[in-house]
Amino acid sequence: MSTNPLGIGRRTLLALLLLALPAGPGLAKGRTVTVFAAASMTDALKRAAAAWQSQSGDTVVLSFGASSTLARQIDQGARADMFLSADTDWMDFLEKHARLAPDTRADLLGNRLVLIAAPGTGAVPAIRPGFDLARALHGGRLALADPASVPAGRYARAALTSLHVWKKLAPHLAPAENVRVALEYVARGEAPLGIVYATDAKVQPTVRIVGTFPAGSHPPIIYPVALTKDAAPAARRFLDFLRGERAAAIFRAAGFTTKP
Repeated sequence: MSTNPLGIGRRTLLALLLLALPAGPGLAKGRTVTVFAAASMTDALKRAAAAWQSQSGDTVVLSFGASSTLARQIDQGARADMFLSADTDWMDFLEKHARLAPDTRADLLGNRLVLIAAPGTGAVPAIRPGFDLARALHGGRLALADPASVPAGRYARAALTSLHVWKKLAPHLAPAENVRVALEYVARGEAPLGIVYATDAKVQPTVRIVGTFPAGSHPPIIYPVALTKDAAPAARRFLDFLRGERAAAIFRAAGFTTKP
């Protein structure tokens, strides 16, 4: 005769007790990690996330855009576990506003800045101080990410300024909300020339690289990564993966440089 006042069977009662126990390390899989990342990381980060999901069982939700837009969204309370920026300034912004988890920030990747041309675009002068890029536009516009706030646009403005051609080009710009939109302007022929990262040009076969800006013409292109202050435990595991060799190989294949 059962002494259980609720009439619950022994196996059912044991199952209920197990459900009430906190999950141990072996039960921590199947969590969701939300990542806000610079648009220029779209293809490579999708591949890295897919590799991690197959290995861990976790789900990675990716949101891409301009680093400036994403950083502001996180600062205003958007739910994200991790932020990958295309420059240090917007990571500094979140750190200053106490939005990052302590001791999780690291420089992850590097990139190069290139000049691209649309199909059918004629000869383009070599990149050097004073080169006449405005003339090469033939009345068209130079596509680039918004130089007022977006990292790729800031790097482009710095490079063109150091080469003494920014003032001449400023009236002939086609600013875009992020670097991938600038890439599409050129790919569709809406702008004859554009400035993007080398990794962006690599994923768009309809454009061609016509020059690479000297590294000294702009600040180093650095992609820092950090967890947000409210990041889920699974996010730390994904961060460790991104800093590991398997992810580094994926990023190098995409054209990024990786940090030791």
